[in-house]
Amino acid sequence: MSTQNHGPVAYVLKRYPRLTETFILNEIRAMERLGERLHIFSLLPPEPPPHHPMVAEVRAAVHVPPSGWRATLRVFGAAHLRMFGAEPLRYLGALGLAVRRTLTSRHPISLWRQFARAGVLAHMCRREAVRHIHAHFANAPTSVAHFAHRMSGIPFSFTAHAKDIYLSRPAILRRHLHAAVFVATCTAYNAEYLRRIAPNLDPQRIHLVYHGIDLQNFAAADERAERQPRRRRILAVGRLVPKKGHEDLIAACAVLRDQGVKFECEIVGSGPLRDALLAQIGRLDLAERVILSGPMTHRELIVRYREADLFVLAPRIAEDGDRDGIPNVIAEAMAVGVPVVATDVSGIPELVRHGSTGLLAPSRDPQALAWQTKRLLDNPQLGRELARAAREVLRREFDLWETTRDLHALMGHPSCCAHGMARDTEEVTAEFEAAAVGAGEGAR
Repeated sequence: MSTQNHGPVAYVLKRYPRLTETFILNEIRAMERLGERLHIFSLLPPEPPPHHPMVAEVRAAVHVPPSGWRATLRVFGAAHLRMFGAEPLRYLGALGLAVRRTLTSRHPISLWRQFARAGVLAHMCRREAVRHIHAHFANAPTSVAHFAHRMSGIPFSFTAHAKDIYLSRPAILRRHLHAAVFVATCTAYNAEYLRRIAPNLDPQRIHLVYHGIDLQNFAAADERAERQPRRRRILAVGRLVPKKGHEDLIAACAVLRDQGVKFECEIVGSGPLRDALLAQIGRLDLAERVILSGPMTHRELIVRYREADLFVLAPRIAEDGDRDGIPNVIAEAMAVGVPVVATDVSGIPELVRHGSTGLLAPSRDPQALAWQTKRLLDNPQLGRELARAAREVLRREFDLWETTRDLHALMGHPSCCAHGMARDTEEVTAEFEAAAVGAGEGAR
């Protein structure tokens, strides 16, 4: 769809660029290749390097609120005064909404911070003739987009992911769901949850839009060069936080070692659990088999995928309710052609379909995880069959250009939201529930 006769779209992100959010970076790149003009509004300054090389491909202007109290007062004050002068009734309506929400908010300072940022966003959108605002994550970015919508009248939408859904108050999510012209989310599991907490919302306004994979960036298994025989390599990628379940993977590695399996395991990522995981590796005498490699750029990760014999990830629901959707790294490993073992948490069975595109184990069960891992290490032919099937599923359902076209169409023509442009979530839910049957039964 050509957008030459339409205003640009504003993307609202908590921080841009961010090393762990390649799925957003890929979506932005794809949007621009589809002809969309974008402005990126980052609530916080960018992360320090390293940055993914793909960041250099993005043409969109990046707007970051100033730091320092003098510059902040000047820029924020001017933006709010201009929005009040341009849209006095809308602005007062947004201000009244913020006052009412303060009365029930658990974090009033945060609420007013989002209101202040929204004035800057609304002014930028008005100045740049933005036609649509889209936020990623249903917490702070969506709150800013919602207030900016109230100030400016520009329609907004948002993509809900995982932590932002399950750690947010349902009442706040409901407000955003009812105000947005549409909502996208990256798993059918999430979509069903959002529909349950907002039963009065038209369910067709919630769309399943998977995180897309740019398959052109990955070599399939049958395209990779043959390697010399060596100890088999297990790869895991993810932040070192409780919901990733890395401690269960390390415990499973101890089980494999005790069973005489020859392997090495690399865990790529950074986070607050690094010291605890290193201590666990030491206690289990796994220092020669399990290493923590720290964060890597996407280019470095692709090399690691191509060197791996098996990709294993053990996500779990954390004590505070935080959980993954479908970790993007699983799809990336599949795109390269690496067989996958994962746990049956959240939306993971929508992609890792037990016995079809990968193997599943119950979460928090290192013995079961070790069993499924050993199955694939002992049976390379099964791994190759699962990897081929997985890449075909990626091609049909997770291709970056198709998923971004769905989202792009929704932004361009909100009225098409009711016409099933994204996948029907009831159909997908039925598919992944059927695919997950047997994961627990076959785990031992």
